[in-house]
Amino acid sequence: MNNMNQMMKQVKKMQEQMLKAQEELADKTVQGTSGGGVVTAEVNGHKKLLAITIKPEAVDPEDVEMLQDLVMTAVNDAMSKADEIANKDMGKFTGGMNIPGLF
Repeated sequence: MNNMNQMMKQVKKMQEQMLKAQEELADKTVQGTSGGGVVTAEVNGHKKLLAITIKPEAVDPEDVEMLQDLVMTAVNDAMSKADEIANKDMGKFTGGMNIPGLF
């Protein structure tokens, strides 16, 4: 019985640590870039887009599709980096397993 109580305390502590780690992801930011840095997207660890920066040289009224591609590439780059930090931070609790809905 004592072992069960101790195990439950450990599980509760781990749950609290996981919740804290998930909350801290909101404060971590990453940047994705494209076009050699002419477009930058910033997202947090919860994959919320925080900012997009477009340098004037990326804006060509004759080639809007290129700008759209640059923005999409920068956002996808940032999202991938956000996944990496989430996996790194939460992976220590899951042993590398990807648990849907956890992060």
